[in-house]
Amino acid sequence: MRIFASLALSFACAALISVPSYADEQKPGEDPVLAVVNGTDIHRSEVVESARSLPPEYQAQIEQILPALVERYVDLRLIADRAESTGIAKDPEVKEMVARLQVDVEREVFLKRYLKEHVTDAMLQARDQDFLKSHPPEPEVHARHILVPTEEEAKAVLAKLASGQTFDQVAAEMSKGSSAQKGGDLGYFVKGDMVPEFAEAAFAMKPGEVSKEPVKTQFGYHIIKIEDRRDRQPPTFDQVKPNLQSDAQQELIASLIKDLRSAAKVEIKTPPAPSGGAAAPAPQSDVPTPAPESGGAAPATVQ
Repeated sequence: MRIFASLALSFACAALISVPSYADEQKPGEDPVLAVVNGTDIHRSEVVESARSLPPEYQAQIEQILPALVERYVDLRLIADRAESTGIAKDPEVKEMVARLQVDVEREVFLKRYLKEHVTDAMLQARDQDFLKSHPPEPEVHARHILVPTEEEAKAVLAKLASGQTFDQVAAEMSKGSSAQKGGDLGYFVKGDMVPEFAEAAFAMKPGEVSKEPVKTQFGYHIIKIEDRRDRQPPTFDQVKPNLQSDAQQELIASLIKDLRSAAKVEIKTPPAPSGGAAAPAPQSDVPTPAPESGGAAPATVQ
């Protein structure tokens, strides 16, 4: 249970520090005054930063809702100014809440700086190179197919092709697959993308070749044509950088928590079960189940 709690915290912390700080991203000279409240300038960065408390769908359209955000921020500022004028800052309840918030802010700032120091482009590029070395480019083919429900119809397809009709024409006329109107075009795919029987047949063929016999799968009978073969190019560093960064952040926080726990004296006390009833079930860990290492998508329907 302890390791689940630690990992859950690491995921939560990673999510926390990965939220962009709009004020930090504001470029010099691009922070205009959007309102003036009782003589105090309200800058764009303040208004946009206030959107961090809003749901993601609103944060995704900041520019469109900026006028409404300005009005909202003015209202919040007016209430804050009135509260300050009452001397409420000295209230014990306020001091207690500020102390709690300070702990959260300190943790967030610490984690953000810790990860900024340790997660560098050089580190991410090294991870990318390690991945590429252990995952060489996969061969892929560009294929077309004609799918029919029976072997007799498949042989009729072969007869039409032998008579000189083009693959595209016969596919549009006879194929029952969803790719029929595209001339049976399935685009490029790697072996693991397709059901085994189809993949084995396709990858045994050369460009320009049409299968001499129907290929039977769970979907019916296929006549396959190979258009091209090549090695699938890996995504660029810029494309995979966000995922590499997220993985590195989570690993670093998990490692940090492990080190902190090993150096600390921690005693977890289980609360007593409620009287008169069974103990409440333990909360489920919110650590996502990792995907299988083989990764690939489920076999395509080759339709």
